[in-house]
Amino acid sequence: MTCPQKGPSLAKRSAPDAVVVLGLGRFGKSLALELMAQGAEVMGVDASDTVVQKIAHRLTHAVVADTTDEESLRQLSVHEFDRAVVGIGSDLEASLLTASALINMGVTNVWAKAISNSHARILTQIGVHHVVRPEHDMGKRVAHLVRGRMIDFIEFDDGFAMVKTTAPAFATGCSLGQSTIRTDYGVTVVAIKRPGEGFTYATAETILHPGDTIIVSGKVRDTERFADLA
Repeated sequence: MTCPQKGPSLAKRSAPDAVVVLGLGRFGKSLALELMAQGAEVMGVDASDTVVQKIAHRLTHAVVADTTDEESLRQLSVHEFDRAVVGIGSDLEASLLTASALINMGVTNVWAKAISNSHARILTQIGVHHVVRPEHDMGKRVAHLVRGRMIDFIEFDDGFAMVKTTAPAFATGCSLGQSTIRTDYGVTVVAIKRPGEGFTYATAETILHPGDTIIVSGKVRDTERFADLA
């Protein structure tokens, strides 16, 4: 087993800023490096020596190991991490076996990448706490932006979303408390940005002006309908 590393060992990793990323392909590598940039301690694990060697100097710890082998993961003290991410996508069997090993070891917060609905469903069934579909989610987000009426779009669970858009003309000139945005469109203006200024929280006394950028929250269909008015 080759273990290129930088910095101290990550044994006994119960600290909230430590994460183990298993699978260092495009998604896993990008995630691991972003976690490092945010100040987390990251141990990356991948079966490819070439992959590990390329990224070892950029992570706290990088290891070549079979992520599907629970005993190998225990030897790396992966079971002592509170948070683990399975970045394996294209190899369905490796993804499921790796996730299953983490669940069996009692890791309390397991994230895993899925590449299809069935993949996501199986990961959920074996006990993965958080399943993400980055390509699918990004596709949905970009589809909203391509329509040209939204500046940004974020969808959460249960059909709830936040949208960054331009204040529609009918909503300008009066306070939010006096407007009928919430009753007529089912959305709430949560923040506002004047040209040349930063975002501030919106209140009942906030008055929208032409050219203002706003963030509204509500059900997806309601936020879409409201953004169409911009």
